[in-house]
Amino acid sequence: MKRALLLIPLVIFLVVAGFLYKGLFLDPRDIGTTMIGKPLPEFAMPSLEEPARTLSAADFKGAPALVNVWATWCPTCRAEHEMLNRLAQQGVVVYGINYKDNSEAARRWLNELGNPYRFNVEDPQGSLGFNLGVYGAPETFLIDKDGIIRHKFVGAIDERVWRQQLAPLYQELLEQ
Repeated sequence: MKRALLLIPLVIFLVVAGFLYKGLFLDPRDIGTTMIGKPLPEFAMPSLEEPARTLSAADFKGAPALVNVWATWCPTCRAEHEMLNRLAQQGVVVYGINYKDNSEAARRWLNELGNPYRFNVEDPQGSLGFNLGVYGAPETFLIDKDGIIRHKFVGAIDERVWRQQLAPLYQELLEQ
């Protein structure tokens, strides 16, 4: 009996050590999402560029695309913006969701830094972002031609991220 009681702390230690060991190999940027394989949430929100125009999830259908959640208050969004401009110039379809931002500041940003987006959804309260499971900006979703979310990336897209992670998935969706 005493011997069994002595084994309990050892078993607890081994279980905790196993979880910690597994954690060493996890990507801290991969926060996951429950949206993979699901369509973009239904919404009806104004276009940032044309406030009288109402956009919906149906506007995102037709071709594989990146859906980039961004804001002018986000320094990391500024860091990735040049890369998004390059991708758009290469023919990659990029849509934007302007997240919890001031629309005038966002329009100035696009005029000054270039506009890589086919269009931008204005999401000042963050309700669309909330429905997508957005934690902050930037976050980018890869959708297929039917508007189904196939991948989520948290953080700035740079050349390495595009080449190693997103480009192969985007190309695969283009070939379907």
